[in-house]
Parts: sequence; structure tokens; C-alpha cells
Amino acid sequence: MARKCFFSFHYKPDSVRAARVRNIGVIEGNEPAKDNDWEKVVGGGDKAIENWISDQMEGKTCLVLLVGEKTANRKWINHEIIKAWNDGLGVVAIRIHGLVNFDGDTALQGANPLEFITLANGTKKLSEVAKCYNPSGADSKARYNWIADHIGAMVEEAITIRKNYK
Repeated sequence: MARKCFFSFHYKPDSVRAARVRNIGVIEGNEPAKDNDWEKVVGGGDKAIENWISDQMEGKTCLVLLVGEKTANRKWINHEIIKAWNDGLGVVAIRIHGLVNFDGDTALQGANPLEFITLANGTKKLSEVAKCYNPSGADSKARYNWIADHIGAMVEEAITIRKNYK
């Protein structure tokens, strides 16, 4: 049975890369918001965005953070990571900068977003507990295949890490 996951990513530069990962089919993801729906959510301000994120995370077991060049330390990315962790979801980051977009372009590797999150005890960064993977492969297709081959195991490992972390 496929796990139900919430996908987090920087929309504008990485939506095509994220869509390719989401379509792998090994895990079940949240449906992307339609442009008109998202405009309504954003128009409602921060509380509406928080409520939308909360609703989308309901019933999920893991947050899959798709990391592009400019994903790290963004307000809503940080919010999603913190909410997922605090709600007991597994958290795993997968770098997608090496996947092509519609124009066939890749991006530069960005910072690890887990480095910007400090756990509630204040002594550890989330990057010391949760994992950020950098898919191997010489080109976009090889990296995509690496993700497809490993994403199920990465999600299961993230869930186990979260369950075992006190």
C-alpha cells in the first residue's frame, strides 16, 4: 500500500520537477491546488494559507520536501517542515535541482532546508536527525530513475526516524 505524503516545494521554479517526482506513483501525494483555488487561499492571508496547509497534511504520514535551488529558508517551506515534524510526520528531503524543467534546464544545488530548522529542544538542527538525499546519476533521467527506485524506502525510513525520535 502506498503511503500518503505531503509534498513541499518552491512552486514557481520547481513545479515541473516536482510534478515529475509526484507522478512516480510509489507514494500517494496531495493534489496540487488549481491556480484559481490557490489565488483564493493566498488572498485570504497567512491564516488562510496555514489552514490550507493543515488541511492538506491531514491524514498524511510523511512530508516529502523536494529541494530546488531556492527552496531553503522560505517562510512557507519552513512552516510546512515544522508543522509536519511537530505533528509526528516523517520528514525527508530530496534534491531535485538535477531534474530538467519543460525547457530542459536543470538548476544549481541549493542549501539543505533542514539546516534552517531547530528542534524544540533547541540543541539540534533537524538536518542532524532527518535526511536530505542527493540523487546520483549523470543526467536528469538517471537522477529521476534513482528517485523512483528509492523514494518508497526514503519515506519509510523517514517515518521510522520520526517514530524513534523523542
